[in-house]
Formats: sequence, structure tokens, C-alpha cells
Amino acid sequence: MTAEPTVIARRDGRVGRILLNRPRALNALNLDMIRACDVILRQWRDDPHVHAVIIEGAGERAFCAGGDIIELREAQISGNRPVADAFFQEEYALNLLIATYPKPYIALIDGICMGGGIGMSVHGAYRVATEHASFGMPETAIGFFPDIGATFLLPRLRGHLGLYLGLTGLRLSGADAVHAGLATHFVPHAKLVTLSAALAQDGPSVLAEHSEALPPFSLAPHLAAIEHCFTADTVPGIVARLEQQEDDWAKRALKALRTVSPSALFWTLQALRNGADLTLPAALDAEFQLTRTTMAHPDFTEGVRAMVVDKDRKPAWKPARIEDVDPASIAGLFTG
Repeated sequence: MTAEPTVIARRDGRVGRILLNRPRALNALNLDMIRACDVILRQWRDDPHVHAVIIEGAGERAFCAGGDIIELREAQISGNRPVADAFFQEEYALNLLIATYPKPYIALIDGICMGGGIGMSVHGAYRVATEHASFGMPETAIGFFPDIGATFLLPRLRGHLGLYLGLTGLRLSGADAVHAGLATHFVPHAKLVTLSAALAQDGPSVLAEHSEALPPFSLAPHLAAIEHCFTADTVPGIVARLEQQEDDWAKRALKALRTVSPSALFWTLQALRNGADLTLPAALDAEFQLTRTTMAHPDFTEGVRAMVVDKDRKPAWKPARIEDVDPASIAGLFTG
């Protein structure tokens, strides 16, 4: 029996459609999928019959839950660095292709959109989120850092939301993602099929008439406090300011920071601060270099083991506490 392709491309009216088709794996990206999307987008870029591109995820649960980090962990353990390098180099090239695509690129996000899924959507001009959408960059929970251009994107979100999201890994609803700037339109799940058909006929001009007014931003009451806490110079400084807050959002943020890799918090903070002054191509280049040093840290293989392989959710971080991380060792990751 022939397996279904993991990426399905077809023409539909004025648009080209891409379907990420690994629903059992929450449409997580592997290298074959990245290469397939790259080929498709390059073909359609020069096709006069394709006026726009629509990308979706198969199944009911996810748009795209990120990259296939189990394969990356195995490559790191085996010392097969070329496999990991190829994945990141080609994924980041695809991110840049999406960001510079000359035709409207429309992501319909209905379900989980994390990590590599952010890269497959947020770099495009139009990002439609439903009430089922859930956006997140949870890389610190696996001893990594927000990549796919996130070191460029997150520092440019309003206030210091990007630092808050990148360090804690906490998720945003579809409506909140529009408020934050990760999505551009809010369309209820029930209207998504109608919108998709209208896009094929008339292009992105129909987005406004199908979108609905946003509910209030759930983080709006806390934006000033987020700004205060996440402008601290260091990770311990951020923790100290959060400990002074009495609201539930601060307790959730503190719990997240105390759960994820302490070392990953330090290198993520530095990477996001560096990215604020970089172009997207430069940020992607810097991220690629950082994959090589951070993946060699024991927290990466341990984090993926605990969260994805064994799923015991009990990672043994080294060091185990934020207070025990050596800032000099983190600085070395950026100069090696």
C-alpha cells in the first residue's frame, strides 16, 4: 500500500493550495516536507496562473506542531551533524522564501501552530486564525531556543510580548495571536470552508468580509506588568520582578520559567536581544550558528527525551536551577 504524500499540492481556481499532510504527527515538518514546499513555492512563483498560495494543515488538531525534533535529537546523539545542518539550513531558506514571496501567501491556522509551524505561517502576508488556533514557541521546554526567524519576529511584537512568549513558551489563542501580531485575521472555524472557497475565486480581498471582530485581548490588563518584568537585564532579574507580581498571569509565567531548561532561558534571552538589531536573513544565519552550540548542550537531548520521546515530562536539566547557570558559559555559545 502506497503511503499518502506528506505534502499535497494542487491548483484551485486562482490559487495554489499546499496541504501539510502528517496529521498523526500533528503535521510536524521533516526534511522531505520542507523540500517539497520549497519546490512547490518556486514553481508557483513563476506560474502566471497562480495568483496566491494557501497553506493548511491536515486533520482536526494542528496546522503544524513544529519540526520533527526526534530526528534532530537522533542526529545529535549519533554525531551526524550534516543531517541536522541540512534540516535547519533548508528550513530557514524556506522561511526566507515565504517572507519574500512575491504573491499573496495565506496561512489558514485551525489548531496547533508551534515552532516550525510559526515559520510556515507568520512570515507570510496573511495569517488567518480560528478560535481553535493555538500559537506557541515552546523551545525552551526542550532545551532549545525559538528559531525559524523568531529571534527577528518576537522582539518586534508590541511591548515585550515577544520576550514573554519566547522565554515562557506559553501559548496564545487565535484571537490573542491577532492582537499580538502573529496572526492578521480572526475567522471562526465554522466559516473557514466558505472563506477558503472564496479565496480561490477572488483572492485575499475577501479576507476582510469574512473576518470577525476580535474579542478583548486576554493579556491587555497585564501589558504594563509584562513590560516591567521582561525589561529586566537578566533571567534572574526577570524572575525577581515576576515574584513581586500577585496576578495569576505572573504565577503562570513563573511556573513556566521554573519548569523549562534554565540554560535555554539564558541563551534565548541573548538571542532575542541580538535579533532585535538584525535583519531577517542575518537573524536566520545567527540562529543556524546557535543550533550547533545549543544542540551540543546536554539539555537539548534530555529535553526532547523527556517531552517527546519518553514523555515523562521530568527532564534532568544541567544545571537544574536558574540560579546555577554560569552566564560566561552562555556567552561562549555566541562566540564559538
